[in-house]
Amino acid sequence: MFTGIIETTGTIKAIESSGTNISFWVASSLSNELKVDQSLSHNGVCLTVEAIENDQHRVTAIAETLQKTNLGSLTVGSILNLERCMQMNGRLDGHIVQGHVDSTATCIEAIEKDGSWEYRFEIPVSFASLIIEKGSITINGTSLTLFDIGLNSFKVAIIPYTYHHTNISGVHVGSVVNIEFDMIGKYVNRMAMLQK
Repeated sequence: MFTGIIETTGTIKAIESSGTNISFWVASSLSNELKVDQSLSHNGVCLTVEAIENDQHRVTAIAETLQKTNLGSLTVGSILNLERCMQMNGRLDGHIVQGHVDSTATCIEAIEKDGSWEYRFEIPVSFASLIIEKGSITINGTSLTLFDIGLNSFKVAIIPYTYHHTNISGVHVGSVVNIEFDMIGKYVNRMAMLQK
């Protein structure tokens, strides 16, 4: 479990393919603090640390993960948002995040607002029932609040701290990001669907 509060970013240093799997070597300030078998969120995707060497750690994404996320489109030099799993003795500053990406979304608008930024994202229509005004969403692992909801689009507002400490600063019109919808909303939506 995660909170969507990004601890740091990491840089992809190497990419290795094996069958349908892709492994990433990621350099970050957290890498030497990790341990093998630990869960770590990479752009909102929960992956298992497999190896640690020279201020870098290795994780592998399988075909299912690559199909549902933006990890397969990343290259050497790409910046990842990183978050270690939640500690049960701390504050939940964001919202409950599983690290299980539901879909990707495409940025269709990016506006600088003289000290803050607003982005509009478009999601597949099949997920439209999971976005609500002032609800929570995770974009590349970052916990954000939705507003200005359309049928299958929404906006998020970004404060300077988030802009400068996550990879949202690299998002532009056409960028594809990972989306995890609010877990409670997904359960409520499922129960409502089954009662019809």
